[in-house]
This record gives sequence, structure tokens and C-alpha cells, in this order.
Amino acid sequence: MTLAASLAATPAEWRARFRAGEVRQTAQLCPGFVQANMAFIPADAADEFEDFLDANPAACPKLARGRRGDPRLPELGVTDLRHDLPLYRLFQDGRPGDRVPDIAAHWRDDLVPFAIGCSLSFESDLVAAGVELRCHAPGQSCSAFDTRIPNRPAGRFGGNLVVSMRAIPADQVALASEVTRNHPEAHGAPVHAGDPRAIGVDLSRPIDGIGLTDIDAGEVAVFWACGVTMERAITAARLPFAITHAPGHMLVTDLRAGGPR
Repeated sequence: MTLAASLAATPAEWRARFRAGEVRQTAQLCPGFVQANMAFIPADAADEFEDFLDANPAACPKLARGRRGDPRLPELGVTDLRHDLPLYRLFQDGRPGDRVPDIAAHWRDDLVPFAIGCSLSFESDLVAAGVELRCHAPGQSCSAFDTRIPNRPAGRFGGNLVVSMRAIPADQVALASEVTRNHPEAHGAPVHAGDPRAIGVDLSRPIDGIGLTDIDAGEVAVFWACGVTMERAITAARLPFAITHAPGHMLVTDLRAGGPR
């Protein structure tokens, strides 16, 4: 499939390709549609996890909560979450483990699905507004980093904030902030711009080694709250078992970016 055809494919068509076994990062796919971080949490911890999401809406804007044991999220157009993502990550005792392209063999009747907004959803709007975005290109993606900013804890869930970083031309930082402020479902406006060290970020240590980390002359490092924060919360809670999407391999939904919630 050509690049143009790939970009023109609908969310449902991409989910079908993932169900058929295709594995690829979802950056740049389906401009104008919401992509989502996913977490599958055992029912005995689900209410606490939802409290954590509600306490940290910039990092974890909740799009939907599913029903116990039900792998569907019809409000997002998704019929089977066990197959509809390109890649998943398993957690054992709070620690990330194997990555698998399908979780049918790992599904449990007590799992509760949560969909959380993702900043990949607003990148096409940044580009359309004229923001020069080097990470929004074939084979490229933004990077994510741990910070020293604590999350607001809820029950056993806590940990520190994770941020995504994009190198933005200095004269376009205000525009990037204005555009993304209109996307509360995808983390909204940046949480920091400028010196990464001010929030405890080390640009040499991107999470999972993914994404662009260089800052060119005339650019500013701009940071948005990131849904990987929920992984840090799962680790802090030391859940015996949980599943998330693998980094960069999001759920592509039928929800329009910036649209009504």
C-alpha cells in the first residue's frame, strides 16, 4: 500500500489490518481521528484506576470505560479490543513484560477496558495550522520521557508524570499551544516549554528508545502530558496483572479529534 493510500484508510480499515496481523506504529495514521492509549485493568482495581484518571486529566483524559469482561467499546467504534490494536504489552506485578500482537490468549473475564486520549490525535491539526513538526513524517514519531513531577495519587495508583516531546520552532510555540489547547481529549496544551532539566527530563533517555530527541537551532523542546503516565501508575500499584497497548501502537478510534465528547 502506498503512503497516500495508507493515510486515506479509515480507522475501521486499519483495525481490520491489525486484526489480520499487521504490526506497525500508528503515528500519522487517520488524520482527524482520535487515537487512544489502552489499559485493561482487573475489576478489583478498576474503580481506583478510574479515580486516578479523573485526578490526572491532563495526562490521562478518559475517553471511555468498558464493562467487565467485555472487549468492546462501541462508543469508539471498536468491536473487539483483543485484536484491534497492532501491539500490546503485558504487565506482571507492575512490571512491563512481553509484547504480543493479540491478547485473546491473555483475556480474562475480570478485565475492564479503559481508553485514554493520545497526543498523536492533534498532530495533523498542528501541521494544518502551519506548525513545522519534524516528528510528523513517515517513519518518525515524537518521544516520551519520565519527569520528576508527581501525579496526584488515587488509592494504590501514583507514580510520576510522563511527557511527550516535540521540537517546535521558537516562533511557533504559542501557535502550537493554542492549537492543542482545543484538544482536551488529547492532553490539551503543553505542560512545559524550554529547558528539559526544569522538569527532570533527560533527552538522552527516551522511553523505550522511541522517537526524535534532537533539538535543532531555532527550536524549543515542548512537552505535553502523556498517556504513558498510566503505565507508571500501574507500576506504582504493583498490579499482579494488567495489559496496555505497546508504546506507539495505539487504538485508532472512530471518534473525531476535537469533536464533541
